[in-house]
Amino acid sequence: MNERTVRLSAAGTTLVLGVPEEGLPHVLHWGADLADIEGLRTAALPPAAHNDIDRPAQVSLVPTQGEGWRGRPGMAGHHDGRVSHPRWTVHEIVVDQEEHTAHGGSVLVLADAPESGLALRCELRMETDGLIRARNTVTNTVETVWTLDALQVTMPLPREVTELLDLSGRWCRERTPQRHTFTEGTRLRASRRGRTGHDATLFLIAGTSGFGFRGGEVWGVHTAWSGDHVHLAERLPERAGQADGLLAGGELTGPGEIRLARGESYSTPWVYFTWSDEGLDGMSARVHRRLRSRPHHPTSPRPVVLNTWEAVYFDHDLDTLKELADTAARIGVERFVLDDGWFRGRRDDSAGLGDWTVDTDVWPEGLHPLFTHVRSLGMEVGLWVEPEMVNPDSDLFRQHPDWILAPLGHTPLSSRNQQVLDLGRPEAAEYLFRRLDALITEYRPDHLKWDHNRDLLEAVHTPTGGAGTHRQTKALYALLERLREHHPEVEIESCSSGGGRVDLGILEHTDRVWASDTNDPLERLTIQRWTGLLLPPELIGSHVGGPTTHTTGRVTDLTTRCLTALIGHAGIEWDITRCTDEELDTLSRWIELYKELRPLLHTGDPVRVDEVDPSEQIDGVVARDGSEAIFRYARLTSSASAIPGRVRLPGLREEHRYRLTWRQEIGRPVDLQRTPPPWFTEGGLTVSGAVLARAGIQMPNLNPAQALLLHLRAEQKSSHTDSQTPGRPCHGPSHGE
Repeated sequence: MNERTVRLSAAGTTLVLGVPEEGLPHVLHWGADLADIEGLRTAALPPAAHNDIDRPAQVSLVPTQGEGWRGRPGMAGHHDGRVSHPRWTVHEIVVDQEEHTAHGGSVLVLADAPESGLALRCELRMETDGLIRARNTVTNTVETVWTLDALQVTMPLPREVTELLDLSGRWCRERTPQRHTFTEGTRLRASRRGRTGHDATLFLIAGTSGFGFRGGEVWGVHTAWSGDHVHLAERLPERAGQADGLLAGGELTGPGEIRLARGESYSTPWVYFTWSDEGLDGMSARVHRRLRSRPHHPTSPRPVVLNTWEAVYFDHDLDTLKELADTAARIGVERFVLDDGWFRGRRDDSAGLGDWTVDTDVWPEGLHPLFTHVRSLGMEVGLWVEPEMVNPDSDLFRQHPDWILAPLGHTPLSSRNQQVLDLGRPEAAEYLFRRLDALITEYRPDHLKWDHNRDLLEAVHTPTGGAGTHRQTKALYALLERLREHHPEVEIESCSSGGGRVDLGILEHTDRVWASDTNDPLERLTIQRWTGLLLPPELIGSHVGGPTTHTTGRVTDLTTRCLTALIGHAGIEWDITRCTDEELDTLSRWIELYKELRPLLHTGDPVRVDEVDPSEQIDGVVARDGSEAIFRYARLTSSASAIPGRVRLPGLREEHRYRLTWRQEIGRPVDLQRTPPPWFTEGGLTVSGAVLARAGIQMPNLNPAQALLLHLRAEQKSSHTDSQTPGRPCHGPSHGE
């Protein structure tokens, strides 16, 4: 069989497509860089199996039974009950890349299947960081309506994959890792929550045996969609040509949710695929660099935030909030966010959602006195909203009870006293835009904390009686973009009862995420570590809470709380008017440290040390040129070991010599046991990157729930440095595409 190949390559990654004479292209290789692919096609040709189809199967970009694939189909649907098994004829393949370059590029495949009444468009893009993003589009070409049951984006996996990793979780315990042996069958992660979900996997990762943060070969998939979605890994006994298994992602559509008349099309969300032979950190680095290269990625210094929620809750009082702002400004806070409770009827969480006007009983002069005062102190102003929800006890619900997502005949179960507004109704979306536009126009907030506090249950678009989650998600994106077009200066935070809507779909329309509603530092250490698989620190909101955590009741010391919040977009959520002078002084020094380090924190590569002792966690950020790094060493629980032993610090340039110091500005661990290592008491040491990365350094004995921060600066650099370094000029945020 004659077959030509298409090669895309960037940043040490290569994707090779085989283009057969008949049918769709298939992936011959996805992974390590292949500069010379001569002979690959022949080397990849499979034999025929006993008692199997006569021609060996090749898994195409959209695998179906027509090519011998017996797993989950890449596409499924029907024309009024007539099932589609398309045999595709490719009409055009457009490769957007100069031959023999290694800077990415794209491939566009156009095909149709006239007997099935369908046309197909497959797009694959290799970004300059080696990340692949892809999507498929199907078009109905006949008069009979075509109902889409499934359309996803797939990539093959090699036989070396033996393990799978995904994430689960719940409210205030997001991002819990789960490992599995990759056996035959399907590992399917499906979300039917109407939002990404606290249990969202972020990435479904396949890897070689024992892969970790710093080692092993890994392949990952992420669906950039904020509604119902799927991720899956699948392996069949027959295998299938060049694929020993598949990774796939896409939207999970409801029954009859996508119905295409003649000429109408449906496109999957962008699905991201990433490969690394340097473990999970190498995989994350590709994604982080892609995000940081976006035109609308925030590049101004991420301001220190004070959010009022755990300081005052619903008890809004102008004098109290002005005192809170005075204290915040005195210690160096840069953005003051007024959380829930400012709008009409909102004295608790049972009323008011939907009525987006200021409560004049509490704020007789509106929010102007507070916002004017905050701005006079040199701080930005932020405001909490939850536009997609409505309380039954609200004027909006009383006027428009038919505006909620609900089946005909009954109302869905309430959650947090809320129902969901059907944004698929143009009149409901227009109402929200007008209210929010008027609010922003009058008060000019710099920041909106956009919350979304419940899963969608029985999400039915009442006018049609059909499933409504797809329409709801698209309408949300449109509303966000419309607001950004009218108010490009406003930054928007994706909050969904904490980390319930964290994905690259929502990040195309927002500027950071709230990783979790818990500020418990021990919970947050794990949550932030695993959220960092997908997002760099500057996109992850992380706050210092009070001594007793609101969500867990755990009591922790201030040093640990500060160090946990440091590696992220830092802030405070605490009634600091009640702090002692000593606590305020510690917070002030922590803010100064954050401002000093944020050029490194928000441009460098996050690194995570693989677990040796489960009682400890070590996370860091290393400058792209290796000139500077920080590492946070945290003791989570007591250890079975009497002393920690030597800890390796990865990601450093081994040829550099580093001055290593312990940053003591925010306090000494109060329970530092006995005599610490000599370097700890002697002001640090100078040592090579090779020693730190390969031999390690002894850590002091900390008691549980304590942490310390190490700072490394290179004293000697190699002649080669990366062009991206800390301290590059910062510019204001841009929301252009």
